[in-house]
Amino acid sequence: MPAATPIPSPRVSPVDLNELITLLEIRVLGLSECLVSQGFVLELDGNDAPGIHYILSGEGLLHIDGAETVPLAPHTLLIVPPRHPLKLEVPAAKAGIAPIVVPGREHKQVVDSINRFRAGTSEPMTVMICGYFNAAFGASINLFETLSTPIVEQFDASDRLDVYLRTAFDELVAQEIGAGAMSGALLKQVIVALVRRSLKTNALWLERFALLGDPQIARVFADMVARPAAPHSVASLADAAFLSRSAFMARFSAALGHSPMQVLRDIRMRQAAAQLRTGDLSLDQVARNVGYASRGTFVRAFREVFGTGPAGYRSDAEHA
Repeated sequence: MPAATPIPSPRVSPVDLNELITLLEIRVLGLSECLVSQGFVLELDGNDAPGIHYILSGEGLLHIDGAETVPLAPHTLLIVPPRHPLKLEVPAAKAGIAPIVVPGREHKQVVDSINRFRAGTSEPMTVMICGYFNAAFGASINLFETLSTPIVEQFDASDRLDVYLRTAFDELVAQEIGAGAMSGALLKQVIVALVRRSLKTNALWLERFALLGDPQIARVFADMVARPAAPHSVASLADAAFLSRSAFMARFSAALGHSPMQVLRDIRMRQAAAQLRTGDLSLDQVARNVGYASRGTFVRAFREVFGTGPAGYRSDAEHA
């Protein structure tokens, strides 16, 4: 008897995926330019945040801790899981010559950090933009945090990813006002291009994310992010997912690592923090805007997420 054909797992609908990508916030923690001469290896330490690496020119081999070696060519894009050290090797033209290893400094975990790493003194054979970033929906939901194996996609010059990343790098070098916001917006274009490519090529890497692997939970989460002030409850969210309360709680926690109400609180606090940074609304108005009828409940929730009250947060933002 022939084996049964495996049924592909359902995917998030284009509408829900578009909503999630639209609301995804990208924060660049640091970008670096890596230049490696022939016969050299550049080592980079792992970071608590996911890494992004893009080959501007040249070829080589990328050795990622715990993963298979990745052959590199111009316009190769990689998303590397958190805490995965890597080595960029540019083999010598002559067989049998051992590469020279040049340790790279650990990337700083601060916004607008910038570094240049150089391995070798001759003309660089391979040039790579590399960095670390957060792609989050709230204070605790980072899309790439649970990634365990690298994502590798090959692009073309016409996709212009090199333009986005080079411009983001130049923004951080120039240190103009809003450099962090601009670099984040540019990096988001790269992430959007990556998602589009995965849909066109039927790539399976999207299914590595628990959130994107459960369409019913993804749909509900997208609504929570889009309408954080709505009167959501476990019962209403379970109904929207067409699940029983117990099944919804189990699947939501499995996909996002937190309970629905904790995730909703974090999303609301992110919105509240944005209003406190940029507006002159009273605390009562901010509380109402994010779904809290009680100012006291709002203040307690804000303090739980940010470690300080909303008034203190606003004051710190004004003097930053």
